[in-house]
Amino acid sequence: MERTAKIFVAGHRGLVGSALVRQLQQRGFTNIILRTHAELDLTNQAAVYHFFETERPDYVFLAAAKVGGIGANSTYPAEFIYINLAIALNVVDASYRYGVRKLLNLGSSCIYPKFAPQPMKEEHLLTGPLEPTNEPYAIAKIAAIKLCASYNRQYGTNFISLMPTNLYGPNDNYHPFNSHVLPALIRKFHEAKTQGTDEVVLWGDGSPYREFLYSDDLADAAIYLMEQYDASDIGEFINVGSSQEVTIRELAELIQKIVYEDSPGRTCRIVWDTSKPNGTPRKLLDSSRLTALGWKPKVSLQEGIRRAYADFVEHHGRE
Repeated sequence: MERTAKIFVAGHRGLVGSALVRQLQQRGFTNIILRTHAELDLTNQAAVYHFFETERPDYVFLAAAKVGGIGANSTYPAEFIYINLAIALNVVDASYRYGVRKLLNLGSSCIYPKFAPQPMKEEHLLTGPLEPTNEPYAIAKIAAIKLCASYNRQYGTNFISLMPTNLYGPNDNYHPFNSHVLPALIRKFHEAKTQGTDEVVLWGDGSPYREFLYSDDLADAAIYLMEQYDASDIGEFINVGSSQEVTIRELAELIQKIVYEDSPGRTCRIVWDTSKPNGTPRKLLDSSRLTALGWKPKVSLQEGIRRAYADFVEHHGRE
């Protein structure tokens, strides 16, 4: 990508989008196009077409999505499938219609079957039933992969899909109900510390395994692929992860330790509510195709959580 090329980052206020903007700016890209949801509703086809016709971006990073954890997915399944389908349909089709040179579509590891072989390889897609708690979201993300692949096949476009593992980092969503597991744990332990609570109640039994990737590492991988590889090199999509996994119990204990680091002698008890769902038992991506292309993550889980917690304290610590 030329440093002066027009680059549209869709969803720039979110976890992934803000990381993309940081990484692009650090690399000297000077023509980044940004729109808030109030300025451009990506579910509105007419508005999206008008934007692309007017701005004519050269490159598009599609990081906009409605996201959330188990609770949010279970409560709002219609919104999760409709909004994410609409965003993909409108942005991908507009990118084709208005001559975008290359698009990178960000997906999610939840596209894989609930009991997919571990680690999950790209060829495991659509080989079994999905995890029921996030099936609507997963189906929307699978549709976006197939949408990009179909446009590439029929129209010769250069649309890449990247499937990241569980992400975290600065500008994450720390909503008490709608957040993912890692930011939710950061908030719970921070509130326990500041309020002097003796215990923190967590969903499930802590046994599921999860893999986590720092958001700036994902952005680094996305830009690397956009600059170095075409859709014909990658296939329908490619995984990106850290290749390291921990149990939710281990993650909770690590976050608890980091949150209480500045409070010697103080801590809280972790209580597991086994009446609540665990979700998928294991979700480890096989990222060997990406590492074979010369990319690997830089930020360890412990260092990434420290950075994420510092960001939380700065922006949400008084909520």
